[in-house]
Amino acid sequence: MVYSYIYRTAYDITLVDDHWPQDMFNVVSGNTSQSWERLHAGGLLSHSFELDGKVKGLFLGSPAVITFRIPTKAALQEAYSTPILPLDVLADKPPVQKLEWAKKLLVKYGSLISVISIVVLFVYLLVTPSKSGAAKSGKKRR
Repeated sequence: MVYSYIYRTAYDITLVDDHWPQDMFNVVSGNTSQSWERLHAGGLLSHSFELDGKVKGLFLGSPAVITFRIPTKAALQEAYSTPILPLDVLADKPPVQKLEWAKKLLVKYGSLISVISIVVLFVYLLVTPSKSGAAKSGKKRR
């Protein structure tokens, strides 16, 4: 992903993302480099490729390099993609159990929560007037 604010059309755009070591990765599909003729102001370009990891381990990738030309500048411009987060390639990770903390709280404090809930409900019912009693007291007798 590239965040670059170009207010004019860019020409001769080239993306090079060749920082994937061949001893760690195989390119399964696509290319690590791509070129485009032009990108209009405010436009978006997309590029993707698929890799296959060969060895286990942590990989710290480098950002892709994007070069382009704009008519108002004589020199070729250079930009970098957003760096990727560290990849733990082929890592054996235990499955993440969602809401594990909620289960632990229920096991530890479940009965206490039940008793407190019942007491609060009982007090609430005693304090709030019933609808039938409120309706009777609001009517006038003739």
